[in-house]
Amino acid sequence: MFCCLDAPVIISLVLLLISIFIYARWGQNHVVDPEERAILITGCDSGFGNQLARRLLDMGFTVFATCLFPEGEGAQSLINHSSPGKVKVIKLDVSSDMEVAEVRQYVQNNLPVKGLWGLVNNAGISTWGMFDWHTIEEYRRFVDINLLGSIRTTLAFAPLIRKSKGRMVFMSSISSYITFMNGIYSMTKAGLEKFCDSLRLGMKQTGVKVCLIEPGNYAQATNIQAQKSADDIWNSLSADAQEDYSKEFVEKVNHSVNSALSQGSSKGHEVVDAIVDALTSASPKSRYLVASLGEKISIYLSLWLPTSVFDQILSRAAS
Repeated sequence: MFCCLDAPVIISLVLLLISIFIYARWGQNHVVDPEERAILITGCDSGFGNQLARRLLDMGFTVFATCLFPEGEGAQSLINHSSPGKVKVIKLDVSSDMEVAEVRQYVQNNLPVKGLWGLVNNAGISTWGMFDWHTIEEYRRFVDINLLGSIRTTLAFAPLIRKSKGRMVFMSSISSYITFMNGIYSMTKAGLEKFCDSLRLGMKQTGVKVCLIEPGNYAQATNIQAQKSADDIWNSLSADAQEDYSKEFVEKVNHSVNSALSQGSSKGHEVVDAIVDALTSASPKSRYLVASLGEKISIYLSLWLPTSVFDQILSRAAS
């Protein structure tokens, strides 16, 4: 029969069959019932964590919303948020072993009937600059919060997630693929990706799903990266760094980064949508790349082009 058909017709039929198959799978993709299920989110003071907590409460989940400042405006807004779900705001600094242990005990003592369904490792900090614009203490702090912070909570809550055969969701970034002026941040996200790759495979037999969220530039939707002034950057540099970089260079780079931040997307709901899907879909993705078309193309180029070629592209774009 197919011998009588032109190649374009055969291709169209194949695409149609693929579309039908995908539609059939989506139709079977039942969502998780939120009733009597709890989700713990780190970093709920503002940004994606705060937005996600509100969304999950509206859906009817019990939410353990951890905040660095539980008396702050963001935490209080969650307490006052009217919704079908129940919120429990808890103080947590993810770099503190003691506080993580205390939160683990509190959660275990206050779980709903169906237990802890999800852990969302969202807490993190960000900055940018050349490699020698940061002290070794700053590097340690970034690793302790962005990487080890997520590992601490994973170690603490993994037994509870295993019991419910639930979900572990980690906030990564497209910076895990592409870095130039934000190496201090990118290295923590690249490390997190490798930790999650190992964790995902290790959890496979337990029924727990592990998902990575990889947002692009959403600077206008979250305050994780505030704009800087060139004077502040210059005054923070060591004497050696001031010798190696002119103030004019610092001003130029700062203007470029601030311009990029101001052009970031304000549609934070796109990232929240991805996290909700990771938590509730019957077949969640291992990775959710939530980025613009240009950012996605840049990632694909970074993966497929020779490193020297892509480095040249980045250097020209930066200049």
